[in-house]
This record gives sequence, C-alpha cells and structure tokens, in this order.
Amino acid sequence: MKRYLFIILLLCSAHIHLMAQHQEAQIKQKISQVAASMKTMQCDFVQTKHLKMLNDKMVSKGIMFYQQSNCLRWEYTSPYTYTFILNNDKVLLKNKKRNDVIDVNQNKVFKEIARIMMNSVVGNCLQDDKSFKSSISVVGGEWVATLLPLRKDMKQMFQRIVLHFSQKQAVVTQVELTEKNGDKTVIELKNIKTNGPIDTHMFALH
Repeated sequence: MKRYLFIILLLCSAHIHLMAQHQEAQIKQKISQVAASMKTMQCDFVQTKHLKMLNDKMVSKGIMFYQQSNCLRWEYTSPYTYTFILNNDKVLLKNKKRNDVIDVNQNKVFKEIARIMMNSVVGNCLQDDKSFKSSISVVGGEWVATLLPLRKDMKQMFQRIVLHFSQKQAVVTQVELTEKNGDKTVIELKNIKTNGPIDTHMFALH
C-alpha cells in the first residue's frame, strides 16, 4: 500500500511540475510577443539604491525612453541631472560639466551594462539562456521572473536580477538588481506608455 501511495505522490508531483513548466513557457511567450511588438516605450522611474555596508538607501528619479531595437535614454532628473543614452553601439554619458561618448564594443563593462539595461526594460533577458537561468512565479497580479547569471563576467557583477511584470500589459514594472557585494538597486517604472511617437533627437549622441 505504501508503495502505491508513493507512486501516486510521485506521479502527482511530476504532473504539477509539468504544468508549472507549461505555464512558465506560456508566460515567456506572451512577454516575448509583447516585447517584439513594442516599437517604443516611455515612462517615469524611481530608483532606490540600498547600500548593504552603510545600511542606507539613496533615491533618485527620472524619465526613460526606449525605441526598438537598440535605442535607450535613461535620464536622471532628481536629486541630480545625469543622462545615459544608448544608440546602437555608442553610449553617451552626459552631466552638467561634460559629455563622453563610448564605443561599447571597445569597453566590455559598458557593453554588458548597456545590454542588461536594454533587455531588462522590455523583458528580453528571459530569452537569454546563455547568460541567465530564469524562473517565473505568479504573485498576485504580477509575473515575477528571477534570473541567475551563468556567465563568469555576469556573476562578477550580479547575484541575481528580478523582473516584475504586469499580467495585464505583460511589460516590466519593476527591476531589482542585486550586486555581488549585496548592494541592491530597485527601479520602479511608472506611467508607462507604449508605441507612441518619440522624437529621434532624444537618442542623439551630443
């Protein structure tokens, strides 16, 4: 009797696991479809940096603009002004004092940062099986994707990346970046608008 009970429990466990895998595949497919159809995106953001060693946090705010397939403007407006613009293979770092243009192909760190920022805001990290091991859970009205780095260079920067998606829109509403040293950055995306017109000047490298 115990043997039969064990077999039944084993079959039930396998069935639940297969159902979870099927649900996760469906969620990934939905997110991928929305990302592919997203020509533009713009939103406000609130970024909170939690410093483990100091038991403190720093809060900054700004605006973000995205254009398929490789343009991103990340602009801090408070408490300081600073702009990060990715336009294909070039990155512009801009503050009140100076502008610096960097070729990401010649700077490995910036290339990874640019790629992570771009893929995170639209959810494309979930398709990057070579860089991350991903899992998805359903929490309330959200899909929560946890990504664990697989590559050595990624592990040197991050412990994990967690993406929160709105089930209704299938777009990212929050990004959590936990660094190797335990510091954590949480970015909340608000007032999200997709597929609206964006002036190409927003991505100019000057």
